[in-house]
Amino acid sequence: MNIPLDWLLDGEAWLVYRTRRDLLGQAEDEPQVGAARQAMLADANVQKLVKTLAEWPGTVIASHKSAGQSFHQLTFLADLGLTVNDPGVAAITARILQHTSQEGPFQLPMNISASYGGSGQEQWAWALCDAPLIVYALAKLGLKDEPAVKAASAHLVSLARENGWPCAVSKELGKFRGPGRKEDPCPFANLAMLKALAEMDEWRASAVCRVGAETLLNLWRESLTRHPYMFYMGTDFRKLKVPFIWYDLLNVLDVLSRFDWLREDARLLEMLGLLKSKMDAEGRFTLESVWTAWKDWEFGQKKIPSRWLTLRAWRIVQRVET
Repeated sequence: MNIPLDWLLDGEAWLVYRTRRDLLGQAEDEPQVGAARQAMLADANVQKLVKTLAEWPGTVIASHKSAGQSFHQLTFLADLGLTVNDPGVAAITARILQHTSQEGPFQLPMNISASYGGSGQEQWAWALCDAPLIVYALAKLGLKDEPAVKAASAHLVSLARENGWPCAVSKELGKFRGPGRKEDPCPFANLAMLKALAEMDEWRASAVCRVGAETLLNLWRESLTRHPYMFYMGTDFRKLKVPFIWYDLLNVLDVLSRFDWLREDARLLEMLGLLKSKMDAEGRFTLESVWTAWKDWEFGQKKIPSRWLTLRAWRIVQRVET
């Protein structure tokens, strides 16, 4: 099956830009890439996203799974390929860097009720289900060598245990943790940490990444019996969904496929086989679930094949099979 390149290149500017960069491997300085990039920056949805993030951090976090959270929007902006050199982005990153915790990770306003171990009051804090994603985004946006980003990464890495990363939060959140056994690894924390560390040259091939990857792959192998912190790998997990927000098949595959040393792992290949089985006769993919917070984007529907979903799926296939 061939990649439906003509169809992808007939999409919005941000799709054309990422298709040329990710699937065709065209360089940033090639005229067609440059033209697509400029058109992307002028796109109404992209400009609206930058404008929204200019108000960082936005509303107080109620649920990390909420697709409209600022750190999920930031991650998507970084995935599009914007950098601190683009209009409005440096102002966003400056606001993020203003709230760096004593430990290193970047903070967000949160309110954890006393019944869940928090104070019941709004305060600046971080958790392993948001802090690594902010690190990932900052690295992608061009700040991976920023001392504050390196310090945040180092502290988050230090929280790893023999079975991967647990549910961990900053001291401001008291005794709060998710619904699971204290000794279990948190699947989403491991996914988020691997996503961040894959962007860091000094961590990508580290032992701690191998432990985190083993944690996720073993959870896939034992998906019928192990569900730490109530993260399942069942029917909902296997539905194709973008952008990358939570713990699902495509997000896990996208992260794990970034590590060269996993590309022949039978468990990864089994997940990849499941993804490929959802491809239509023309090499396209259709969303099986959508995030309503992103309904104004091309991937905010599941009636017809999605170019963004198709692009991300084929990027995974390319990484593993090339």
